[in-house]
Amino acid sequence: MTGGATGADGGVADEPCRWETVGGESRFTGAIIEVRTDRVRMPKGDDSEVVERDIVVHPGSVGVICLDEKERILLLRQYRHPVGYLLWEPPAGLRDVEGEPLWRTAERELAEEAGYRAREWHTLLDACTSPGMTNERTRLFLARGLSEIPEGENDFERVHEEADMPVAWVPLDEAVAAVRRGQVHNPLAVMGILSVYAARATGFRDLRAPDAPEW
Repeated sequence: MTGGATGADGGVADEPCRWETVGGESRFTGAIIEVRTDRVRMPKGDDSEVVERDIVVHPGSVGVICLDEKERILLLRQYRHPVGYLLWEPPAGLRDVEGEPLWRTAERELAEEAGYRAREWHTLLDACTSPGMTNERTRLFLARGLSEIPEGENDFERVHEEADMPVAWVPLDEAVAAVRRGQVHNPLAVMGILSVYAARATGFRDLRAPDAPEW
């Protein structure tokens, strides 16, 4: 391999970098996101050009891929208005509690959205959801040793899009086939399903701890 950054194992690794920002303007601030325009200097020496780049500022997210003893994955079906679809997704949510460990956020989302708790947690993957337009970072966890939370112990009230979310336990191989057929589109579902499939092939040996440092 020539050039670029390498990881601890000598393979490819993304590298932190920040080109000079010479100004910016906030375009919109909503309940969750902000849209801003940055003026960024292109690295071309003394005659470098300054261009505008629109950015959706996002608090970040977490997701949970649940794998049970029968090698089935838990998926929820949720309405997503921007794309006009009912999408099959893993339990997921925003990083909306300051200072909360990410796996604890994922644990809370699993309980609230699906009504399950897990005995065993690992970090599955980290990703930028759409790096050309937003700074959103997501971390996906693998949860195993699952048990349903008894009725009465989970008092979270689901509202709006979360009020009616069917739950399905899908065999892992069937979920992979659905992704490859183009029937599953949520990025956390696609990434998580394929990542668990790859992890299974190595006996889940290379998974990181749930509190692994974030990139």
